[in-house]
Amino acid sequence: MRTALRKLYWTKVRNFTGHSWPVRGHAAVFVLLLLVFSCTKDTDEAAQFFLRGNVQLQKREYREAIRYYTEALDKKPDFADAFNNRGLAKFRNDDPEGALADYSRAIQADPDFGAAYLNRAEVRLETGDAAGSLSDLQRIRTEYQDSTYYQTRLGDAYVRLANTAQAQAAYDRAIQLKADNVEALTNRGALYFSQKAFEPAREDIEKALRINPKQDAALNNQSLLLARAGNYAEALVAVDRALTANPDQPYYLNNKAYLLLMLNRPADALPLVQESLRLDNANAWAHRTLGLYYLNQQQADKALTEWRQVEKLDASVDQLYYYLGKAELAAGNKAGACAAWQRGELAGDQQARSERAARCR
Repeated sequence: MRTALRKLYWTKVRNFTGHSWPVRGHAAVFVLLLLVFSCTKDTDEAAQFFLRGNVQLQKREYREAIRYYTEALDKKPDFADAFNNRGLAKFRNDDPEGALADYSRAIQADPDFGAAYLNRAEVRLETGDAAGSLSDLQRIRTEYQDSTYYQTRLGDAYVRLANTAQAQAAYDRAIQLKADNVEALTNRGALYFSQKAFEPAREDIEKALRINPKQDAALNNQSLLLARAGNYAEALVAVDRALTANPDQPYYLNNKAYLLLMLNRPADALPLVQESLRLDNANAWAHRTLGLYYLNQQQADKALTEWRQVEKLDASVDQLYYYLGKAELAAGNKAGACAAWQRGELAGDQQARSERAARCR
């Protein structure tokens, strides 16, 4: 997300993705632990419930934390910090919509609550609202511009908005502020990879893994670099390590399926790509892998279905039109194959150009 494997997975929004690099991070951990209230019975009780919630949050007992924060809000309905921390507990408990609502209520209660804006930006990015995320981040730029975490998230938002220059500048700043920021290194490596700057991508990914050898997004992205060089067996080892850390990540599952196809193990690849699509059916790269599987199995009609779905989801997927043409040809539609290769040639696909030159004159 994210080469032969594709999509960068950004470690928060993910690295090299689909076939992919990931960028994947965690919700901003801006938790306020102590507050000073005016001395009334309700505010005193609210403070006690709030602190109990913080204890449970630190213990990763998210449902209990949510319960205590709710008790605090019953006593003090404008308690911005309780909304913020309950939002974090909900996010970590796989309720991003609930988290988004709580962060927004924290901001309504305190329009200058910078941490709540940062946390809401995180959730907006996670749920696909990159423009909203950027808006929140710009709102707190003055306060947070010297935070490496802030700059990493800013880079992630710009990546989602296809503003590579601004993303590059933000990741550079994040790493300047903290040279061992593994997430920023992983995501900048993914950005380099997407621009076909493979040597800088390799340097960033290797540095990230020296700092944290278990960083799953970096391991996944390393597998893409290895696959691009044709080192499929080594790439498989790297993506297996990523899956050990995060076994249900759909991009990693798809990347492994692709590698298994390249290693002539289609029976092992099929259940992995099917599981990847069950988890995320909108991943064009996984449809690409399934299309390759069907093409290799000489099931042209099924391959065409997958490749046409790839085109609908993401026409920038590597070698889309080359393989779409191959599937059309295998289905007996030479005119359709030549048309696909022509579209690929216009998009700069050299393999599509070669096929068109060889078969369509």
